[in-house]
Amino acid sequence: MTRTYRAHAGLLALLTVVLAGCAVTPSEVPSSAISTISPAPSAAVTAPGSTAVPNGSLAGSAPTATPRATPQATPGPTPGAASLPDFSHVYLIVMENEERSSIIGNSAAPYINHLAGQYGLATSYTAIGHPSQPNYIALASGSTDGVTDDGVHDLSVRSIFDQVDASGRTWQVAAQNDRPGCYTPATAGAGQDGPGTYARKHNPAISFVSISRNPARCARITDFHGFDPAAASFTWIVPNMCNSMHDCSIGTGDAWLSSFLPRILASSAYHEGGLILLTWDEGSTNAGGGGRVATIVISPLARTGFTSAVAHDHYSLLRTIEDAWGLPCLAQACAANDLREFFR
Repeated sequence: MTRTYRAHAGLLALLTVVLAGCAVTPSEVPSSAISTISPAPSAAVTAPGSTAVPNGSLAGSAPTATPRATPQATPGPTPGAASLPDFSHVYLIVMENEERSSIIGNSAAPYINHLAGQYGLATSYTAIGHPSQPNYIALASGSTDGVTDDGVHDLSVRSIFDQVDASGRTWQVAAQNDRPGCYTPATAGAGQDGPGTYARKHNPAISFVSISRNPARCARITDFHGFDPAAASFTWIVPNMCNSMHDCSIGTGDAWLSSFLPRILASSAYHEGGLILLTWDEGSTNAGGGGRVATIVISPLARTGFTSAVAHDHYSLLRTIEDAWGLPCLAQACAANDLREFFR
């Protein structure tokens, strides 16, 4: 019995020495191994985009390694609405010949700067080219359609006006100092709107023969006399050569907007889900082809006090209307983005 006990004691001592020699100190264990075998915290750990599961709810499952931090992508442009609203009415106002830097921050344009601060401002929006008329044609048809000057052109192409009609909606053009009855000359003066000059080059609708040669359709082009914000789904507004800033100062154009725009802003047509798009036809530089111009997005459905640095141009504006109303895209508007980041 004594011999057996001593033999067992000797064997146990020898085994202790061997195990001590093979022991691994904590400093030799890789940190990844420590984290893998660490017991899970008492609270559930939720990876981004996953659903939290209480610890112990998956009985009998293998231990789960502690999650590592998920790399975060560099933030892109501020996301907007998943889809554009189906606007009740859309109003497009095109001013003239000013670079964004001449408008935004200019004390001569307090009303415009108030709009830019209260609603949405696109800071990287460019016109298509020079001179004026190619920009108007591009806004209406998705292409300059070969127009490179401010002359009289008769175009046999589809336009936003055709698209609006085909969708069952209605359109009108309110052109200050224009003449009634399918008026096609290059200019007109005075009339019911009082002093001022109308320029055909700023009214793209009359350049499309599907309108100019159709009395019923071109009757929708009127002057400002009797303007009604609820008269049509889509309204293109053409201020005269002075109020557009073409022939007169920025201050004059700002004053005109401050007297005209509240008529729309106060209307039920606007408050029921309308959209006002205020832009300039071209700037004074060649940025983007026609200069970097101010574009202001105004709607009860839009973000307030919002600024976007996303690159846009006149084709983006056309694409916005098309996407909002489910219209087929026209020409180069098909490759353009829209202004959806402005909407909630």
